[in-house]
Amino acid sequence: MLGIASRMATALVHRGPDDSGVWMDPASGVALSFRRLSIVDLSAEGHQPMQSATGRFTMVFNGEVYNHRYLRQELAAVGCSFRGHSDTEVILAAFERWGIERSVRRFIGMFAFAIWDAERRELSLVRDRLGIKPLYVYRGPSLVSFGSELKALFAGPEFDCGLDTGALTSYLRYLYVPAPCSIFANVIKLPAGTILTIADPARELPDPVPFWSVDRAAISGSANRFTGTDAEAVTELETLLTDAVKLRMQADVPLGALLSGGIDSSTVVALMQASADRPVKTFTIGFDQHDFDEAAHARAIAKYLGTDHTELHLTGSDALAVVPRLAQMFDEPLADPSQIPTFLVCELARHDVTVALTGDGGDELFAGYNRYISGERLITEFQRYPSVLRRLSATGVRSLSPRAWNEVRDILRPIFPIAGRTRLVGEKLHKIADLLRADSMPHMYRSLLSVWQNPEQLLADTEKGVARATTQFDDTPLDLMERMMLADQKTYLPDDLLAKVDRASMAVSLEARVPILDHRVVEFSWTLPRRLKVRAGIGKWILRQVLYNHVPPSLVDREKMGFSVPLERWLAGPLRSWAGDLLLSNSANAFLNADAVRREWDRFLNGNREKAAGLWALVMFRAWENRWLTTSVPAVRTLRSAAG
Repeated sequence: MLGIASRMATALVHRGPDDSGVWMDPASGVALSFRRLSIVDLSAEGHQPMQSATGRFTMVFNGEVYNHRYLRQELAAVGCSFRGHSDTEVILAAFERWGIERSVRRFIGMFAFAIWDAERRELSLVRDRLGIKPLYVYRGPSLVSFGSELKALFAGPEFDCGLDTGALTSYLRYLYVPAPCSIFANVIKLPAGTILTIADPARELPDPVPFWSVDRAAISGSANRFTGTDAEAVTELETLLTDAVKLRMQADVPLGALLSGGIDSSTVVALMQASADRPVKTFTIGFDQHDFDEAAHARAIAKYLGTDHTELHLTGSDALAVVPRLAQMFDEPLADPSQIPTFLVCELARHDVTVALTGDGGDELFAGYNRYISGERLITEFQRYPSVLRRLSATGVRSLSPRAWNEVRDILRPIFPIAGRTRLVGEKLHKIADLLRADSMPHMYRSLLSVWQNPEQLLADTEKGVARATTQFDDTPLDLMERMMLADQKTYLPDDLLAKVDRASMAVSLEARVPILDHRVVEFSWTLPRRLKVRAGIGKWILRQVLYNHVPPSLVDREKMGFSVPLERWLAGPLRSWAGDLLLSNSANAFLNADAVRREWDRFLNGNREKAAGLWALVMFRAWENRWLTTSVPAVRTLRSAAG
């Protein structure tokens, strides 16, 4: 059992290259192993697994509890003593004093805990409120194993590689697998903000118990709206964000920030620089393709704020070189193409720092996506018309390809300049056509998020392709825009964006911290009335005002570009042979419908580029399948002993 636990930790050496440890209790059949990226208390006093003072609790812990210094003072005042100054030791003391659930309610941070309670003979698994840190749980016969990535479970005492075809369908629709499902039938992702307590591994896993939920935050916030003035709201948000940033600047290693030049990352960097006594290290990558290059904007922000800025200009070949590494990095399929630039900027930052703050979360909290505004308007308007009329309109829109619509835009540009201001107009019109075909409000929003409208048709066994996870577009007292935002905070944010940042940063042993997703900021955001988020059809109004306190509006007010890569050009050009070989190989028939895949690939090569993102999902799945199902592991591996 000791060797198995050690092997599981070794599979995650990239997440913790500085130290390792294994603890086991043979009588209980429990083993905990750990890889450490040393951030706070670099000494041996921060070594894990770590036991509490009485020996009752033994824990491994991924992440950071940022308010540990304040909790330490409170615990010391009631008699607790400490050997070192790590947050891990404070967490264990809190468990001794207050119990696990009461303690985690008081933690500000990102974390995934595994705690063995020797007194109650229970294992508790805990994940932070927003799902910033990952935690996978495998359930086998009389066995439970867990880890920060699936790689650890592959190396465990047993692993059944049977796929969840419903999860695969969801992946093809959304480009990620929504929790609590994973790509494997016998593995779950522990939902954000929950505690899973296991007393008997021979029984079915109990339901995780929430200690916080974004649903409750949303409902409570909407019932207790902020009633102050606009200026008071801006001041309150800046105060909260400043404290969140300061807490996340605590580290015993070099620290910096990833700067894209957009509203979110610029706000984080501005608040960091305002709180720092020296220039903050900032990092940006630039691309040789203008449509995907924000380096000049980031450079202007860095110059104005006076940061110590590093910019690396990359060619398309540099980005393409990352593609073969993605299946190893993302051991659960993820097809968000921004995973490539995210990895590259993390790799750049890691040369100089061990911790980097990011701006993730601003769009989801403060209505930054166009779909919240235009999508709400379209859904509300379209619901007024009979479904027959909507379908006829959709057919008319789809009578021209996205490429043809873009050519129409270019023809009209000299006559109607406003026609040229919308990028990817053809793709957006086809999205509207999909929305017109949907038969309900939740389905309309799902259509906006779907890269494949009927992904089950791409599976070899279409009858098993029923998705088990949805957008979680629940019936709540919130308005339509807020329901969209809530759905994204529950699924898209943790399962796509945060998973992408976690895997990309941890692949190079960089800890990424997300101050905008401090749960206090999230809770405050839900109290804000609509006018503080959206004005004149533009989102993130209040966040912009915070930034304007530090940076001139002229430096940041521009059309949202996004952080991605030219998928269409790559798949039709330098990646064409590689992608085609993956999609059309004989081994592709196990899970995908070969005829359907070939048909979509041929349509793409013949000039219909509408489905570039969907084809990328198919290609990434096939690359993942080759790496994890056909070359490395048998379908079922069993070594009969228990481990955690």
